[in-house]
Amino acid sequence: MKLIGIGFGNLVSAGRIIAIVSPDSAPIKRMVQDARERGLLIDASFGRSTRAVITMDSGNVILSALTPETLAARCADNSEEGGYKDE
Repeated sequence: MKLIGIGFGNLVSAGRIIAIVSPDSAPIKRMVQDARERGLLIDASFGRSTRAVITMDSGNVILSALTPETLAARCADNSEEGGYKDE
């Protein structure tokens, strides 16, 4: 299982990520609000501005202060530089 660093020491399982998107569009804002109301929102931005929204296969929505490009590069990176590998 490969873990991806999403900022501030927080990690998520790379195999459970469905999408990494920008929070700027209205549909994504509605998705975040809906997840907050259902108790499925995880705010990992530590009070910083949200730059990426990560949707998980469990239905959880995670907010990150890192950009979607940075997170995508960490997911695609095969080395352990951008993520942590737990074998």
